[in-house]
Amino acid sequence: MHAFDVLGDPVRRRILELLADGERPAGAISEAVRAEFGISQPAVSQHLKVLREAGFATVRADGTRRLYAVDAAPLREIDAWLDRFRGFWDQHLDALATELARGRRARARDKEEP
Repeated sequence: MHAFDVLGDPVRRRILELLADGERPAGAISEAVRAEFGISQPAVSQHLKVLREAGFATVRADGTRRLYAVDAAPLREIDAWLDRFRGFWDQHLDALATELARGRRARARDKEEP
């Protein structure tokens, strides 16, 4: 499965967001995702399986618990692919930053003038 196919699903993106904060037990992931998306525990397990098989998540046993974590390697690959497109938005973001700075300076000047 292609990386963008994996990330195209909102449930899998949410799971990765949860894992971005650190390792989590499968039960906690399932509970959070089920509450937000209203899907069953087996459906959450299937999403975790897709993330594992695509290399986006790792799992390790801790007694009876299964702890999941993000594997950053596929995310780095996506970042490298996106790198050639950054020029399309970096220029616009730089221009926005310039305009915001001008606005802050203008407000500061307005406050100083009686």
